[in-house]
Amino acid sequence: MKIHEYQAKQILSRYGIPVPKSEVAFSVEEAKKGAEALGEGVRVVKAQIHAGGRGKGGGVKVTTSTEQCHEAIENIFGMQLVTHQTGPEGKEVTTLLIEEGCDIAREIYCGLVIDRAAECPVLMVSSEGGVDIEEVAAERPEAIHKAPISGDGSLAEDDLQRLAAALEMDGDTASQFMEMSRNLAKVFVEEDCSLAEINPLVVTGSGDVIALDAKINFDENAAFRHPEHAELRDLSEEDPREARAEEWELSYVGMDGNIGCMVNGAGLAMATMDIIKLRGGEPANFLDVGGTATAERVTEAFKIILEDPNVAAILVNIFGGIIRCDLIAEGIVEAAKVTNLSVPLVVRLEGNNVAEGHQILQSSGIDIITADDLSDAAVKAVAAAEGSLA
Repeated sequence: MKIHEYQAKQILSRYGIPVPKSEVAFSVEEAKKGAEALGEGVRVVKAQIHAGGRGKGGGVKVTTSTEQCHEAIENIFGMQLVTHQTGPEGKEVTTLLIEEGCDIAREIYCGLVIDRAAECPVLMVSSEGGVDIEEVAAERPEAIHKAPISGDGSLAEDDLQRLAAALEMDGDTASQFMEMSRNLAKVFVEEDCSLAEINPLVVTGSGDVIALDAKINFDENAAFRHPEHAELRDLSEEDPREARAEEWELSYVGMDGNIGCMVNGAGLAMATMDIIKLRGGEPANFLDVGGTATAERVTEAFKIILEDPNVAAILVNIFGGIIRCDLIAEGIVEAAKVTNLSVPLVVRLEGNNVAEGHQILQSSGIDIITADDLSDAAVKAVAAAEGSLA
């Protein structure tokens, strides 16, 4: 679960991590009042969307006068902000963060993620802050320094001193950095984060350490421990299809292809998408209906898939283990009728009651393309999407 920068900074502040003075606004008028509350001087107008690259897309403006600040507010609020993470359609800006300017002497990257190889969270820092850390990791891995985080969210003192030295910090600045790192580790563990990132973490001209930007993602598997996190969710920033799928206990993620996928089981869904690509196609989504799919859930899954205007064919790939193939077949037939299905439908069934499932499909009167195995299904789905299926 993603949250906005201003929400992430509120959490950091609660854990004792310094952040700039700021005001949050949900209208142009609110934003202008917030800017006035911060007083004269340098003020930064920042679009609040769930995507990186806001500055490059024109969603962050540094202003030095009230006139400039008001102009930036009017230009950014309501804009369709396009970044490398939003896709070409962009996201509408409906929330602004107006922030007090900062005397920046240095920019540093600081972030916490799970290191799967080490099987623990790790703190990563780099003197090359304010840029894409992925690019730094790929081109200059030696510029990134790491330290493991223990299960209770603590960092070894030796590791903290090593990281401070690697960043060429000393004195009070090094002490502030180490305290900030301890607190960020607490945020990560205690709030059940999958990502806690400060980029950039800045050192001011006077040597103070401040979180100038912040990004926090929560591990949704731990949501039951944090009912308060639900209040931070912004559904307007999420794909409405994904939100509705969640209500029906479906796992759906929209993608850029044209072959809709409906599968039972996450691993099988990944394999289905892989083989579609192997056969020259592009999946339009990941959709796992789970092991106890009902006709109603299958129908809803079809509706969600068909809301994507790019879908030119649908591939249903079901292995009947816990669930019976005849029940899935009944759901497919019902869904096709309810949705007035107008795109080619390829179905591969295998497992429990598969013969009965095929009989239901064949006698339905619906034009359904059956497949013998997964490879055959992928070939037929790609051909159907291209309009070349014989």
